[in-house]
Amino acid sequence: MSVQSFAELGVSPVVVDALAVRGIKTPFEIQSLVVPDVLAGHDVLAKSPTGSGKTLAFAVPMVERLKATDRRPSALILAPTRELALQIVDDMTDIAHARALSVAAVYGGAGIERQMKLARRSHIIVATPGRLEDILQRRAISLEHIRILVLDEADRMLDMGFRPPVDRIVARTPRSRQTLFFSATLEGAAGVIAAEYTKGDARRHDYVPAVDRTVETEHRFMRVAHEAKVDTLVRELRDESRGLTIVFVRTKRGADRLVKRLRAHDVTALAMHGDKTQGQREKALARFERGDVDTLVATDVAARGIDVRNVTHVINYDAPEDRDGYVHRIGRTGRAGRAGIGVTFVLGDQARDMSRIASDLGLHREFSLSGMMTSTGGNGSGTPRRRSQNGQRPGRRERAAASARGGRNR
Repeated sequence: MSVQSFAELGVSPVVVDALAVRGIKTPFEIQSLVVPDVLAGHDVLAKSPTGSGKTLAFAVPMVERLKATDRRPSALILAPTRELALQIVDDMTDIAHARALSVAAVYGGAGIERQMKLARRSHIIVATPGRLEDILQRRAISLEHIRILVLDEADRMLDMGFRPPVDRIVARTPRSRQTLFFSATLEGAAGVIAAEYTKGDARRHDYVPAVDRTVETEHRFMRVAHEAKVDTLVRELRDESRGLTIVFVRTKRGADRLVKRLRAHDVTALAMHGDKTQGQREKALARFERGDVDTLVATDVAARGIDVRNVTHVINYDAPEDRDGYVHRIGRTGRAGRAGIGVTFVLGDQARDMSRIASDLGLHREFSLSGMMTSTGGNGSGTPRRRSQNGQRPGRRERAAASARGGRNR
């Protein structure tokens, strides 16, 4: 029988009540899988995509296992980006306070002195690896009392080159700690470090969300010649039916260059990437959310953790590298039960790889409309506008339900 409430998972009344205030009453599947194992003290390896509810999967049992009287800091959550770190803090602060626990965010691009003071006083630290190492080198805090360690989006940390600092940070924590490892994949390099950081009897959960067919979302694949990409993008952005739009590119330099090229076509856009300061990124995101500028050009890393409900379009100006990349990007639209449109530009030599990704996601029919079923095929005409019931971002149905209840269950 499926679990119907957090109380049935063993969560205390005060935390259940704190969740209920946010309208969160029914656990997502990944939470039902993970929470009991964490409460029982097991190490956990969890394969779970963005948007599946994994934040509360580790946050809820973490606050249950910690005590207000514990030496501080007593728990550490490592995240790849400052946006994700801030999102995690936002999601767990209320349930932590319900147990008289404090939470601090540690990330680059903001004043380090204030962060050090908050980190010293907090039970739980949510940190990006680089800034945490800076603080540790200043001997502002110690990790010798860490009871629970979480690595969130560990695969992304590896992609960003954080393996050396993460190794050094983990080495400073007690060997007796409980370790929770969350990643979009548990294969390859991510699987290697997962095995190194966790105990041999760690519980593993591979969560693959079911395809949600209850909300209509349009997926379009367009064959585009390299020299025509900007003109094609401008045409898409001049569509009067669109609202807020995120345009994905692969590199930071590419984001800045594209913003300049769009400006030459009288299209105003903002760039979001890792070379921007925290203040610049927050200002850009605020302008985008308000609709002052309706186009955001972003890299994958910079967009990690962005949660803007009114994004109507996502355009993959540069095609995603893999299935997870596609899911993450298109997942920025169609949030809170709203329909969204995802457009992917595909160069001729990318058709075969994109065909595999589309088929893996159940979008074979949508991709076939582009005329690019082989790397040499296609008529170059692009995909006609068509609305169909397709696979959604993982966890979307549950997030829509949480939103409808007034909560943000991530």
